[in-house]
Amino acid sequence: MIITRSPLRISLGGGGTDLPSYYREHGGGFLIAAAIDKYVYVTVLRPFKEGIYLKYSQLETVTNVDEINHRIIREALRLQNLKTPQIELTTLADIPAGTGLGSSGSFTTALLKALYAHRRQLLLPQQLAELAAHVEIDILGEPIGKQDQYIAAYGGITCFNFNPDDTVDAYPLNIPIDALFELEERLTLFFTGFTRSAGELLKDQNDKSQKNDSEMIQNLHYVKELGLRSKKVLEEGDIFAFGLLMHEHWLNKKKRSGGMSNQKIDLAYEKAMKNGAIGGKLVGAGGGGFLMFLAEDKTRLRKCMREEGLEELRFRFDFDGAKVVLS
Repeated sequence: MIITRSPLRISLGGGGTDLPSYYREHGGGFLIAAAIDKYVYVTVLRPFKEGIYLKYSQLETVTNVDEINHRIIREALRLQNLKTPQIELTTLADIPAGTGLGSSGSFTTALLKALYAHRRQLLLPQQLAELAAHVEIDILGEPIGKQDQYIAAYGGITCFNFNPDDTVDAYPLNIPIDALFELEERLTLFFTGFTRSAGELLKDQNDKSQKNDSEMIQNLHYVKELGLRSKKVLEEGDIFAFGLLMHEHWLNKKKRSGGMSNQKIDLAYEKAMKNGAIGGKLVGAGGGGFLMFLAEDKTRLRKCMREEGLEELRFRFDFDGAKVVLS
């Protein structure tokens, strides 16, 4: 049996500039992401009987790869070129899909890591991230960016340059250790109660970028600039300034789509800013999931969010990335 895990993530700056429709045409994208200690797990084993046995939110038992309903599993298994399929896959997650923490990219990296480990083949983080992005973006045609696959593969707090030629440069954020601890201590996540697929919002952004919509392109240029400014203040150890940039980022992000927020989210955000938050934003494409805040007063902020009915998700950073935990 092989068991792998892959971390979920939060975006710290530059989100949206990792879509090919933007970075290929506008000099590249830039993004900072942080892996967190909430995971997607995949187990792979060889059962006694021939066939493909899948256990996720549904159960599937099929005799060949083409019959699989789960699109990501189907395409990942196709890459294995199984001559006589005899495999059992199970997946579990700490957090459900549709919450803005990059669960799809995390699942794909955990799945590929498990399948290749099962065949005793090593995938380095860059190879794993490239392959996961290839499955979701190139094969399945999802209108998504690459950050989820890359941060899941690498872990840590990592900067990514998405180059026009589709290559990706990954390197750690050079944040002072004291500032790293302060950032981890001050960041908070609260569940809005809304889950959604990122596909619709990202498709709108993708379509507008492909059509060279001037308003969308200018918005994303500004997002990239905010990402670079976030990198600068974090590497200078100025966590308070980063919180102010989060607020600036959120105000700009809301302009990107009418479905980015709703009345309940706006009200919760407004109350948080009056009760201990320095800045914040929705994590992920928008429309639901988790509100992330940088707190000046965590006690007051937590009390306020509880009163609004928002449950907190406590977390730490993950520095392992996708890994085999049992083989």
